[in-house]
Amino acid sequence: MTPRKIIIDTDPGQDDAVAILLALASPEEIDVLGITAVAGNVPLELTAKNARIVCELAVHTDVPVFAGCDRPLKRPLITAEHVHGKTGLDGPVLPDPQMPLAEGHAVDFIIDTLRMQDPGTVTLCPLGPLTNIATAFLKAPDIIDRVQEIVLMGGAYFEVGNITPTAEFNIYVDPEAAEIVFESGVHIVVMPLDVTHDALVTKHRNDAFRALDSRVGHAVAEMTDFFERYDKEKYGSEGAPLHDPCVTAYLIRPQLFSGRHINVQIETGSELTLGMTVADWWRVTDHPPNAMFMGDVDADGFFDLLTERLARL
Repeated sequence: MTPRKIIIDTDPGQDDAVAILLALASPEEIDVLGITAVAGNVPLELTAKNARIVCELAVHTDVPVFAGCDRPLKRPLITAEHVHGKTGLDGPVLPDPQMPLAEGHAVDFIIDTLRMQDPGTVTLCPLGPLTNIATAFLKAPDIIDRVQEIVLMGGAYFEVGNITPTAEFNIYVDPEAAEIVFESGVHIVVMPLDVTHDALVTKHRNDAFRALDSRVGHAVAEMTDFFERYDKEKYGSEGAPLHDPCVTAYLIRPQLFSGRHINVQIETGSELTLGMTVADWWRVTDHPPNAMFMGDVDADGFFDLLTERLARL
């Protein structure tokens, strides 16, 4: 099987880091053409730094990392240090990266890559706000039809919101960008909170990471040790949800996930519900489906895959 060519668009974030590690550990299924950083969990300077720290942790300095948009399309940047810590990767002590940022802007890399590769052969994998992707679509609309698929982490329906009562963080930070992406006509697969809140790092699962007894295993365990304190207090859950690795896991084993092909629209006008993913789960409207909105994950299978692949690094 030919590995799927992807661009990871990300705002690391501990869970983003694990998603990147899973991708880099899976060359049979995934060919990471590049990583594009966007402002989100922390400002752009830190997300671009963190993406390179993760590449070096995985000993994959051959993957280019590009800095992208430092703010949403129309709104001030909202960040999430209260969840991820001041660096975005609080938990393990990891050295500053030695690899430089790749030259050029992340948006131009996305555009150039989609124009250079054969149409329908590059999947975009956004793990943060959709600013870079929307900006690329606005700047070069010819690339839209060349995208194979977008597999993203964002949104919620039954789980409602995690940054406001109705909105998930990634969509809320830049709802106008999300609206552009969801209206683009590209085939979209969505990993919402409804799925990711079932992918909990319990003590048993985190012990399995630590038991790998490698730099990567210990770093991931320490990331989730830090990351989970917020979610356990907030939700009363037995562990932290690993949101973003669901994107990577879907590329490797899509059968771990199930959902519905439905219409999803983004609220951009209401103060009360700004950033809400209005998902027509019950198909009560005649709006055409535009996204595969996942609802369930085989959590044990997900963590088995994750632990198996992290053991390779």
